[in-house]
Amino acid sequence: MRKASVKRTTKETAVEVAVDLDGEGRAAVATGIGFLDHMLDLLARHSRIDLTVKARGDLHIDQHHTAEDVGIALGQAVKQALGDMKGIARYADVHLPMDEALTRVAIDISGRPFLVFKVDFVRAKIGAFDTALVQEWFQAFAMNAGVTLHVATLYGGNDHHVAESCFKALARALRAAVTIDPRAAGEVPSTKGTLGN
Repeated sequence: MRKASVKRTTKETAVEVAVDLDGEGRAAVATGIGFLDHMLDLLARHSRIDLTVKARGDLHIDQHHTAEDVGIALGQAVKQALGDMKGIARYADVHLPMDEALTRVAIDISGRPFLVFKVDFVRAKIGAFDTALVQEWFQAFAMNAGVTLHVATLYGGNDHHVAESCFKALARALRAAVTIDPRAAGEVPSTKGTLGN
């Protein structure tokens, strides 16, 4: 059963996350940040990972700590759920269009966390959501999931579409990378015989 749950409590936030990598894409998300809830809902739907997120944060200051800590907790939960990573496809890449925006995401579930993020936003905010927090969320997720993640928006003019294409592309790449390859079941997909050590 590739499931995990994580609780993270700091002076700034309290976050609970549960994932099922072999789910149906169900989401129950409440972070107090409407736009982030929307992004996490579509992440679950398009990755087919069942996702529960409950977060309380210091939103009276700003949305930064909550967005970042949700990314941290979700990354940790995905890493735990992957376990020894035996049989996973490991690599995946996706080009995902969202109207005028096109984003490429490539992922390696390597155990070696790294993020390359080449995404430009036209405005500082999408509604009340700070567009700089998109990169913060991806950074937190990649570092804590232990994945090498490259995200690049090739073009796009609508910031909502750009952000949504990033999350949807990650979802589809995750969906492919965590899939168990029946031809390699029981094998760790590394010439070293281990990932991340």
